[in-house]
This record gives sequence, structure tokens and C-alpha cells, in this order.
Amino acid sequence: MLTKIEQLLAEVQNLEAHNADDIESLRLKYLSKKGAITALMADFRNVPAEQKKEVGMKINELKQTALERINALKEQFDTADTDSDAIDLTRTPYPIDLGSRHPLTIVKNEIIDIFSRMGFVLADGPEVEDDMHVFTKMNFAADHPARDMQDTFFVEQYDADVAKNIVLRSHTSSVQARVMETTEPPIRVICPGRVFRNEAITARAHCFFHQVEGLYIDKNVSFTDLKQVLLSFAREMFGADTKIRLRPSYFPFTEPSAEMDISCHICGGKGCGFCKHTGWVEILGCGMVDPNVLEQCGIDSKVYSGYAFGMGVERITNLKYLVSDLRMFSENDVRFLRQFEAAD
Repeated sequence: MLTKIEQLLAEVQNLEAHNADDIESLRLKYLSKKGAITALMADFRNVPAEQKKEVGMKINELKQTALERINALKEQFDTADTDSDAIDLTRTPYPIDLGSRHPLTIVKNEIIDIFSRMGFVLADGPEVEDDMHVFTKMNFAADHPARDMQDTFFVEQYDADVAKNIVLRSHTSSVQARVMETTEPPIRVICPGRVFRNEAITARAHCFFHQVEGLYIDKNVSFTDLKQVLLSFAREMFGADTKIRLRPSYFPFTEPSAEMDISCHICGGKGCGFCKHTGWVEILGCGMVDPNVLEQCGIDSKVYSGYAFGMGVERITNLKYLVSDLRMFSENDVRFLRQFEAAD
């Protein structure tokens, strides 16, 4: 019996396998209930008493050697499988080009960062919005042109009650309305987001674009506060030497209203083709929140006042990076986008 054990021990020490099936066959041959080692254990009762100790030790050595060898073969094949799995034959060949942030995202994040440092917090709202928040609570008259299908994308339309219309928001002022409805003053928020208007796509206009609007509501807020915030923003965004001017304008939701120009950062205000030789470039609209808007949103206009402003992210990006065609932002032309990798 000792001779048989020695033969099996020599076999086990030299076991080889080419795949997982071979390993399983070896396990069954030596270690299963009907395997060679189990058969030796069954014959152990016939061994003479004086040999039992020596034979028992040899059988245990054989069993331990068989287990270690088969486990080593398993580990060898598991490692090989892991290495092969690491190679994805369907992937794009190296080198893989890394992307960068879109220029609109770069500028939007910069705008958010500037106003965040002034104490403004982010607010968000749905792009598919009801007329009540887009127009009615923003003091738009029922027959205002913005409510026509020529200007706004309608999802659902109710002729009997225009306030129930469902539209693609034409400005992020709807977010301001929702914030004022649910938040007690003081309120200081900025509302970045995508907006939609029914316009022909040209170098200067698009059917969708991005806005950042701001709102501040508190006691004793004045136009001077608004002017100082906008001056600080302009100098942070376009340079410390930037000047601003406010021109009277009209918006349904602010009174008084103004449009803000900055001194042309290309010619320094001297006049060039970019600023049409005026020395000034328009960048945003602003004004004091109309008392009707405050009342519509449940805020006492006799106690609180506030200002609001709104700017197009594409407009700011055009000015900052001298992009002449608005369509380039949505065409995904990598030749254009690669120019902004350094700004990311």
C-alpha cells in the first residue's frame, strides 16, 4: 500500500491542466467520494496495526498535496482569466482623447461662482412649465405678445384660461416665482437654466439658449444695491477696468427697468467694429421687482422690495471669447470646442 501511495504522490506533484474542465477532472479523480485517495482511506482498515501510523501519515500527506496542487492550478487559471478580462477588444484604440467642458458651461460656472461669493444661492425649476409661473405671476398681460405661438412653444393650450397653458419656459423667471411662493424673505437666489423661444435659427438667435437670472428680496432694497452688485459682477467677469452704464428700458416684471452695457473690452471704450463704434456693449436686463409681482407671489410689497436681473450665457460667452455665430455652441464641432480646452 505504501508503494501505491508513493506512486499517487508522484502523480499529484506533477499534475498539469489546460483549462477549468481539466482541473475539475483531476479533483474528481483524486478527491471525490469515488476518487483514488478516498479509496485508499477505505482500504486503511485492512492495514496491519504496526503499519497504520506510517500509512496514515502518508495518506494525509497525499491528500494535502493533492489539495494544494489543485488549488494552485485553480488560482493560476483565475489569474489568467482576470488578465484577459482587463482587455476590452471592443474599446476605442489608444490613445483616447479626453474631453473638456463646453464653453457655455465654463462661463455659466464662472457666473455662478461670482454671484455665490456675493451670497446668492442656486435655485432650479422645470423647463416644461405652466403659464401661471412663466407669465401670469411675472405681470404679463393676458394679451401680451410673448403669450402668442409665434414667440413661445406650447405643450398644452387652453383658450378659456391662458394661465393653465403648459409651455416650454421662455425665461428662468418662473424659478423666481416658485421661490417667492415658498420662501420667506430675505431671498437671494440665482437661477441658471435652459430656455426656449420660437425663433428662426441664425447667427444671432436660436430656438433654445441659456440664462442666468438673479433675485434679491428684502426690506429697504434700492436701485443703488442693484447697481453695485452688477458693477462688481462686470469687473469680476471682464476685468477691473470695466465700466457700466444703465439705460432706461421696459420689462413687465420690473419697474423701473434698465438694460446694462459694459465698456467694450476690445477697444477699451474707444469704439470699434465689435461695439459698433459706440464704446459700449449690452450684456443684461435688470430692474426693481414690480410690486404686482411681489403681491402675486404672496409677498407684502409695502414691507419688502427687491431687484432682479437676467443675462444670456451665450451673450456673455460671445463677448468673453469673441464668438460671432451663436449656432457654433450647439453644433458639437470638435474643432471649435477644442479651442476652449485651456479655459477649462
